[in-house]
Amino acid sequence: MAVQNPPVSQTRSFSTVFLIEMWERFGFYGMQVLMVTYLMKTLGFVDTHANLVWGAAAALIYATPAIGGWVGDKLIGTRRTMLTGAVVLALGYALLWIPSNDPYLTYVALGVIVVGNGFFKPNAGNLVRKIYEGNDTKIDSAFTIYYMAVNVGSMLSMTATPWIRNVVAARYGETWGWHTAFGACAIGLALGLVIYTLMSRTLAHIGSDPDRKPFNLARFGAVLAVAAGTVFVAALILQSQAVARICVYSAGVVILGIFIHLIRSSERGERAGLVAALVLTLQTIFFFIFYAQMATSLNLFAQENVDLRFGLFGWHLFTWIPEQYQNLNAIWIVLLSPVLVLIYNSLGRLGKDPSVAAKFAWGFAAVAAGFFIYGIGAHWAVAGQVSSWIMVWGYGLYSLGELLVSGLGLAMIARYVPARMGGFMMGAYYVAVGISQYLGSVVANFAHIPEGLTDPVQSLQIYTSLFTKLGWVGVGCTAIAVAVLPLMKKLSNSHAEHAAAADPLPPVRSEEGWELPG
Repeated sequence: MAVQNPPVSQTRSFSTVFLIEMWERFGFYGMQVLMVTYLMKTLGFVDTHANLVWGAAAALIYATPAIGGWVGDKLIGTRRTMLTGAVVLALGYALLWIPSNDPYLTYVALGVIVVGNGFFKPNAGNLVRKIYEGNDTKIDSAFTIYYMAVNVGSMLSMTATPWIRNVVAARYGETWGWHTAFGACAIGLALGLVIYTLMSRTLAHIGSDPDRKPFNLARFGAVLAVAAGTVFVAALILQSQAVARICVYSAGVVILGIFIHLIRSSERGERAGLVAALVLTLQTIFFFIFYAQMATSLNLFAQENVDLRFGLFGWHLFTWIPEQYQNLNAIWIVLLSPVLVLIYNSLGRLGKDPSVAAKFAWGFAAVAAGFFIYGIGAHWAVAGQVSSWIMVWGYGLYSLGELLVSGLGLAMIARYVPARMGGFMMGAYYVAVGISQYLGSVVANFAHIPEGLTDPVQSLQIYTSLFTKLGWVGVGCTAIAVAVLPLMKKLSNSHAEHAAAADPLPPVRSEEGWELPG
């Protein structure tokens, strides 16, 4: 347990992590919002290739935190690993700043970002847990605010980087426009590092056991050497669709095999919880296939088939850049999060809070409705372009589904998986999410726009056909989630009976900001 140093308040320690997390997310989402269109418009990739490259990168980005958390806990320290990750991420964005259109440089830069995210992401969250360790009341509030940092950073960057690209491109050309926008991501993270350096004293007493020991240069060098090798392995995976496909599908088989092995080898009283975790993990994988559309098909839909002007009662309000529509996800998350917390707390006081499985079902229903919105909007399209407001409401329902499903992912693992295998299963969960990110890019390719097709009326039909099909898949997922509710209730009750006879599981909260009751 972290020993608090009285001269440093928990609030100041938390503020340090909050600020570097905000600027790290500024860099990451500023890069993500542009990447698919950059691959297409600057490197000349067709939409299917661009989608798969980003899908493979996203899969790796989700998988590496499982390793990065172990490095922080066991090798070089939580605090040191987080700082290393921030520096590596800044380097990755700086590589994208170089005005070169060499695809391999892009693959290497993405590989650096994959490694940096693996170091940074799990350890920043762990520092917040360690700051408030032993105080569940304060840690709930802290993680809620922490999740706001994620969305504040992403909102700022997803608004800024497309605008920076356009402004610089208008004056200095397209190449400088793209790379300057990526450079803004590096500058944002560099600013976060400067702030962290000035405030680092507030975290001097927080960390894992290796943080409290003298700096081991040899061990740190070994970690960096492995990280450098990982960068080039990631670059190899990204440049070969065949290698990426083999890696992703092999990882899926391994994760399923691990679940089956753990269920078969576990104690009888633990099996119900593990089966419940497997069912909900499979549902989460399906959700993230929908989620992956934000940077792929929905992004490209905004490029081709959305009227970028926002108007109200005949008045023109403002005009967005196509990539900025991804910002709607973060905006809706910020707006809906406190509403859901209020609803959960109110239902909890009445003893009527829905189960995790029921929330998953509601989440899929919201996602299905969100994708149907795009198809419905096509009926009022003018010259092949739908209203910007269609995007607003579609993203709103989609984001509600995200809060109901992905916001419960790690809390679900913490609730149903025995503590002795909890850390390993958290890592396996993240790898499973990474697999679904790649599968999402495969799904996005069903909306491939043939080369030479420039008629927005035809592209509208292609995109809305995919979105309508995803809506029906969402309905199917909802029906399955509802159908397994009795089984999930039985498994949950069996798990609860076993847990009541043992020590309660420690609360583990997801990035979304709180442990949601279920």
